[in-house]
Amino acid sequence: MLKRKTALISIGITLIGLVIILVITNINSPIDKAIDKAEIENKKEKPSPEKDKKDPVEEKEEKTADNVAGKVKDLVTGAVRETIDFFSNKEARVVAIGDSLTQGVGDETGNGGYVGMLEDALNSTDETVVKFENYGKRGRRSDQLLKYLEDPKVATSISEADVVLITIGANDIMQVLKENITNITFEDFQRERVDYEDRLSKIFEKIYSLNPHTDVYLLGFYNPFGRYFPKIKELGIIVRNWNETGKKVTEKYDNATYIPTIDLFDDRDVDLFWQDNFHPNYRGYHRIAKRVLEYLHDNEESA
Repeated sequence: MLKRKTALISIGITLIGLVIILVITNINSPIDKAIDKAEIENKKEKPSPEKDKKDPVEEKEEKTADNVAGKVKDLVTGAVRETIDFFSNKEARVVAIGDSLTQGVGDETGNGGYVGMLEDALNSTDETVVKFENYGKRGRRSDQLLKYLEDPKVATSISEADVVLITIGANDIMQVLKENITNITFEDFQRERVDYEDRLSKIFEKIYSLNPHTDVYLLGFYNPFGRYFPKIKELGIIVRNWNETGKKVTEKYDNATYIPTIDLFDDRDVDLFWQDNFHPNYRGYHRIAKRVLEYLHDNEESA
C-alpha cells in the first residue's frame, strides 16, 4: 500500500510539473499559426554560394534525414505510392479533427505536424491529389470536440470527407489531474476513462450520422513519460488502458480503424519530443505520419 501511494504521489508531482510546462509554452507559441503550407521551409530560395559555407556542425546536422525541414518525400515510397494512386482516381478529401497533435504543436519546421506531412506526401506531384482540412486545436478535450462537431463548417467538411483523422483524449487525462491535483488516485483516471469511452462513442456516432461512408482513423496515445520516468509504471498503465478504450470503440464500426503510436516513441536514444517534453518534435511527427500512411495503404489495398 505504501509503495502504491508513493507511486501515485510521484505521478502527481510529475503531472503537476507537466501542467506548468504546458501552460507556459502555450503562451504565444510560434507553432499555433503554422498550418499554412505556403510557409514550408523547403519553398525558400536557395542560398547563394557565399551563404552555402557552413561550419562542420551545421553541415552534419543538415545531413540528418529527420532534420530536413518540411520534406517528407521519403514517405512516398513503395506501397505508399499505391495509396496516392488510389486517391488520384477521384477528388479525395481528408478532414483532421482533434487536439494539439492534429494542430501540429511541437513541429519546429512549422509545417503542421503529421497532418502537414501527410498533405505533402500525398500531394507530392504537380497537382493536388487530396484536399486536407485541419480543425485541430490545442487543449481540446473529447467533450469539446463532440460539441465542435455541431459547427456547420466542420459538419459540412465531414459530410464530404473520404477520410477523417482523429487525435483526442490526452487533455481528458490532464483534466483528471487538474480536478484532483491535491489528492490524485489511480481510480480517478479509471473512472474518467469510462466517461471518455462514452464521449468517444458519441463522436463516432456523430461523424457517421454526417457521413456513413467515410473512413475514420483514431490515433492512439503515446507515453511521453516513459523516457524520463521509466520506474513509474502507473503512468504507462494509464496510457495503455486509455488506448484499449480507443481501440474498443473503433472496433464497433466496419469503417473505423485504430492506429497505435505508443511503440513509435519507445526509442529512448532518439530525441522525439519538443521543448515541453510532451508534444512530438519534427522527428516524432515524422514517425506518426509514416505510420498513418501505412494504415491508409493497408486499408485501401484491402478495399
